[in-house]
Amino acid sequence: MSMPRLFLEGLLRPPLTEPAPELDADDLAALAGRLEVGSCNGCELELHALANAFYDIERLGLRFVASPRHADVLLVTGVVTRNMREALERTFAATPAPKWVIAVGGCALDGGLFKDSYACVGGVDAVLPIDLRIPGCPPSPTALLKGLIALMEGPWRTRQDSNL
Repeated sequence: MSMPRLFLEGLLRPPLTEPAPELDADDLAALAGRLEVGSCNGCELELHALANAFYDIERLGLRFVASPRHADVLLVTGVVTRNMREALERTFAATPAPKWVIAVGGCALDGGLFKDSYACVGGVDAVLPIDLRIPGCPPSPTALLKGLIALMEGPWRTRQDSNL
């Protein structure tokens, strides 16, 4: 079979998947209610906004890196679960000194909605020393930027809270 014909058949043929199951309104509402308890990833979305053209944190000399070995700051979002505690400790250990830890959002500060869960250790300070706390659920990109600037302008390795 020639490549153009294979491509054309792929476009014209219906999908080879099973049809979606039928859900009535009650089932759908029950599923949606269960999902509302999960993590929202709001803090991560606001952190990603810092890299867009409007905020452009790279113009300030700040950038996100993929490896803790190349980082000066650990931005921690979300509650610390028992399963992730060791990963957080290893990430902190892999980050070269001097280093700072920033707790971003309500869940990272005190465990948020999940603080009473058996699966959670609590906020970041239950595992690591926090240098800067940025409250909010989620904090705005402006609040995050103000916190990062406060960390850069603050005394070397002192504990501080951003008053945003």
